[in-house]
Amino acid sequence: MNKILLLSLLALGYQSASAESLLESFGSGANAFTMEYVTIGNAGNAADKTGYPNPVGAVNYTFNLGKYEVSRDQIIKANASASLGITLFDLSNFGGNGLLKPATGINWYEAAKFVNWLNTSTGGTEAYKFSGGSFQLWSAGDSGYNPNNKFRNSNAKYWIASQDEWYKGAYGSPNGSWSDFSNRSDIAPNATASGITDNTAVYSQPMANGPADIYNAGGLSAFGTMGQGGNAQELNETAMDGINSNITESRGVRGGAWHAGSNDLNSSYAYGSLDASTEYGDTGFRVASSVPEPSAVSLLAVGLGGLAMMRRRRS
Repeated sequence: MNKILLLSLLALGYQSASAESLLESFGSGANAFTMEYVTIGNAGNAADKTGYPNPVGAVNYTFNLGKYEVSRDQIIKANASASLGITLFDLSNFGGNGLLKPATGINWYEAAKFVNWLNTSTGGTEAYKFSGGSFQLWSAGDSGYNPNNKFRNSNAKYWIASQDEWYKGAYGSPNGSWSDFSNRSDIAPNATASGITDNTAVYSQPMANGPADIYNAGGLSAFGTMGQGGNAQELNETAMDGINSNITESRGVRGGAWHAGSNDLNSSYAYGSLDASTEYGDTGFRVASSVPEPSAVSLLAVGLGGLAMMRRRRS
């Protein structure tokens, strides 16, 4: 077998493996929990020029995006593990404080501290810089400094999904096409109070209903995420001007909430600016993470597995 064919098999095998969802574990004992991610591929995709802002959604790397919104349970267990002091909105009058409800009432700084804990508790580098409890920009003298994104340390494995990452996960697709809604369609999904039926989303519900559990927040996007349309609107990492270089600038919010109309779920709509210290009872967030480069050993194993399958088929 020539080298080109072998390399093609290796690449195909790796892409197939990376397309599957990934379950990662955090905490320990009574405070242990898992988070599921899906891989957002098609690196280097062209931006969408029909949404808001224009252009938007171009991402030149493969990354993982939380399949679900961050839950109350995950925040509670992180708080217990590291005394993070993150507060949650009281949903007593909005469907109840179920552990699997999205973690709403969290401001951007609190979301950043949670993500930092995901990194440090697993032996990694903090995504966001805090000094004396105050958020700071990474500077040229810091390891992992990225002049194009002074909010996020490039050595971190976990971070708050940026506007482009979030948008691509919601409205993009593996083949590079775009849709107006996160149900893979230019027509709004059917409204539901909860469930996982395809072409549904949790919106147009009475305020008193509250959000659905994160695992029952409607049908999936083309990449396999849930709840990017409806349920809880979500904070983005990105500052409103798209340039993460001003610590006081408001952050973007997208996706609509359970009580919102279909317009809030549209790719051409963004909630607008939200001060990083402000928290709303219908606003949560979603975590993104890096995809490690495949080692030579893992690629060889995949390739050998592919060769073995070919030989079995020929026999």
